[in-house]
Amino acid sequence: MAESDRDDWLTVQEITQILKVHEESVRRWIRGGELPAILLGSAKGGYRIRRADFDQFMGDKFGAMGKAAPVAA
Repeated sequence: MAESDRDDWLTVQEITQILKVHEESVRRWIRGGELPAILLGSAKGGYRIRRADFDQFMGDKFGAMGKAAPVAA
């Protein structure tokens, strides 16, 4: 597997570090179908999340945050 291929997948722990959230929040998003992931064999194997799916999730869930409300004319 090429180095760039490995970089296309994230672990739950990596996402918790990026977002500064608890692991259970990420697992809840996965179980709820909000964040697509694959389970590697068993719970011990952990989840892997494609970078593209994570980026899409971020846009869907948090994309409008921080945007100013439209100003009435």
